[in-house]
Amino acid sequence: MSTHDALIDRYIACWNEADPVRRRALIAETFAEGATYLDPLHAAEGQDGIAALIEGAQLQFPGLAFSRRGGADAHHDRLRFAWALGPAGGEALAGGTDIGLLAADGRFASVLGFIDFAPKG
Repeated sequence: MSTHDALIDRYIACWNEADPVRRRALIAETFAEGATYLDPLHAAEGQDGIAALIEGAQLQFPGLAFSRRGGADAHHDRLRFAWALGPAGGEALAGGTDIGLLAADGRFASVLGFIDFAPKG
């Protein structure tokens, strides 16, 4: 497994971790101190802001989990990967592509998210 695969797997684990203490530890391993997250619906700054955003997403989508879709592309300090959201073992209800900027220590300095498909309405 490449370093990028491990980082992406931790990123997905952050979004799926139900225990707030464990989720916060995963966020610290995955995101640099002043990291930012931005998608069409949300913005967050810092590890605490990202933790609050993920907690809100879990409350908004109970019973659903994030998973990876395919591999990753990387060059220089950029990383691109796709994700899906749906019931465990079921068809994805939504999915997107995220672009990460890597910090010098290998964690995410920022993540820019795009929604590829989602329910209408």
